[in-house]
Amino acid sequence: MHDVLDLRDLVPDEAEQLTHSGYDAGGLLAEAREAAARSDTTALIAIRGRFARLSRSADWPYDEPSEPEAVWATLPAASEPDGEAPADVAERIEGAWLGRCIGNTMGKPVEGLTADEVALYLEAVGQQPQVGYLPLLDPLPAGVSHLHESAPYASAGRFDAVPRDDDLDWTILGLHLLETYGDRMTTQDIAREWLDRIPFTQTFTAERAAYRNLVSGHTPPATATVDNPYREWIGALIRTDAYGYVHPGRPRAAARLALRDARLSHTGNGMYGAMWSAALISGALVASRPSDALRAALDVLPPGSRMYEAQRALLALADTGAEAAEALAWIQHHLGHYNWVHTVNNAATIAVALLWGEGDFVRSIALAVSAGNDTDSTAATVGSAVGALCGPSAVPERLVAPTGGVVRSAVRGFDRITVAELARRTDEVRRSLTAGAAAPAGHTVSKEEVAP
Repeated sequence: MHDVLDLRDLVPDEAEQLTHSGYDAGGLLAEAREAAARSDTTALIAIRGRFARLSRSADWPYDEPSEPEAVWATLPAASEPDGEAPADVAERIEGAWLGRCIGNTMGKPVEGLTADEVALYLEAVGQQPQVGYLPLLDPLPAGVSHLHESAPYASAGRFDAVPRDDDLDWTILGLHLLETYGDRMTTQDIAREWLDRIPFTQTFTAERAAYRNLVSGHTPPATATVDNPYREWIGALIRTDAYGYVHPGRPRAAARLALRDARLSHTGNGMYGAMWSAALISGALVASRPSDALRAALDVLPPGSRMYEAQRALLALADTGAEAAEALAWIQHHLGHYNWVHTVNNAATIAVALLWGEGDFVRSIALAVSAGNDTDSTAATVGSAVGALCGPSAVPERLVAPTGGVVRSAVRGFDRITVAELARRTDEVRRSLTAGAAAPAGHTVSKEEVAP
């Protein structure tokens, strides 16, 4: 599924991406799917060649740049505080790490299911709404097509540490990048660490396409665009929490690092999702309400983008006193056409879970998972934000105990690291950056570092 080495996936997925981005590619999408079903490589190559001749609809209402300077130019002027971080910021950082790990695991077994399928599964296991880890059912309830391939080792009673997942690997790699390069990391630095620290087989969609492009000799930003239909999917959003962890209350500083990271594999809303999630966590570390963190995150989104439009609409809906069910229905009605791994719809789910979860960890995770789609990713970011808002005490001990506070990881040098160690090292980086530490010895400042 979504094999970056297989034209049967790449060509239909590119047609879908173009269709969602204002191009008249619906006919080509149907042709590509038919050719893929026949394994007709010749037809797929011919269809791919026709993509370049497509033009965007004249009435496309969005302005979604991908060049970093152009992205920053769309944002209103803003200043960030230079004052001290909250006294409890180290504790909040630990809460964010813990919440990310536990939330991710709560969402893993049902990743990729529709909201209706998730509801059927929750009903069958007696968790409607969800209150903990999901048990593994065999056979599956009627109407549930499948569980995620991780279910056998990520379901209740089947793990003794936080199971490995890319949503956690990328956060861990973010810490490594910050420890190695500080705030002056470049996209090329990030690319080098991907190749050195992350196995190719543990990357997916946009990241796997970018990894393939790196090995093939491409450099950023071409790594994000060459045969990469997944460039606006959620992969970049899940990579950037660590940048928020080390910049509490400075959402633009966090978003700046996120943009450098995201441009390796993403464009447009894929990049904006990365900036938004980093700013969200930065804001949550100093906020008292989820809505405050979400408004801080809104301020780093280009106002002409689909990401901005959806996030602003959900904040407005919350202000009307609407119920959570109405907000989830709004997502399905307005954003249901997107692929289940797209950034815009999944970021909307994160916002709903935070706004209507009201700082309650279990309720917030349950809302994220109930929406279906990329449930482990949305639940991870929601857990990170709630943990950042409320500290580790927000995460019930009954959910922490089965993990032993230990995290499995595919990142070289980090497997079986503890949450406490991750939090301690993250806070060390934060304090170092706050003190204005220079770039690590041997690091050469590049033009990219002084660009917006």
